[in-house]
Amino acid sequence: MDTAGGAVRARIVLVPGFWLGAWAWDEVAALLRERGHDVTALTLPGLEPDHADRGSVRLDDHVAAIEAALEGEGPVVLVAHSGAASPATVAIDRHVDRVSRSVWVDTAPVVDGHAMDATFEGDEMPLEAAWEDELEQGSMQGLTDEQLDEFRERAVPEPAGAVRDAVALRDDRRLDVPATIICTAFSAADYRAYAEQGVPFLAGVLEHRALELVDLPTGHWPMWSKPRELAERIAEVAERA
Repeated sequence: MDTAGGAVRARIVLVPGFWLGAWAWDEVAALLRERGHDVTALTLPGLEPDHADRGSVRLDDHVAAIEAALEGEGPVVLVAHSGAASPATVAIDRHVDRVSRSVWVDTAPVVDGHAMDATFEGDEMPLEAAWEDELEQGSMQGLTDEQLDEFRERAVPEPAGAVRDAVALRDDRRLDVPATIICTAFSAADYRAYAEQGVPFLAGVLEHRALELVDLPTGHWPMWSKPRELAERIAEVAERA
């Protein structure tokens, strides 16, 4: 959008990954607003701290929340982190004319039929169940002890439906929506190599027709480890819209 006369540059919707609410984007959102962007950060259904029945929340509830955020005047730059890739891909598929560009923060658009973990059992997935694996795999690189403590304190169990449900896609025009993957825990070269090796979560890297990959070396949570650099990468994309 034109910035003349102080006009808003772009509408940006930020969708957090597993265990997170809108709060995870606080610093990035503030930096984007300083640049004149209209920013909405989402807390997806079931990720409210006081939600009474996470077992009833389905992937389509997450999609519906993103769809609602796409409403309004003008197209949206949709930003998805980590496990938000599934509902974000579906939302773009259903509203391809509402999304001018997409940004994937250490994640990628998924393909039809993809599920995060189709065999997952239970009503919810707490962060603690994955904490040690995340640490061992280097996911937490760049985070201070204070940030780690806040993460553990504020994390909300992920609803099982978001983990288990498969996506259903029908509009191939989504593959032509300009998309940028911000590669943090792995390099852009690694992303492409893993996709070519058949890693299911990265199948969309090979399928998408308007995709670029850019590097931002850090861990899996760049909104905390490198918020200013992440905001700059997102802004660079949004300001092309």
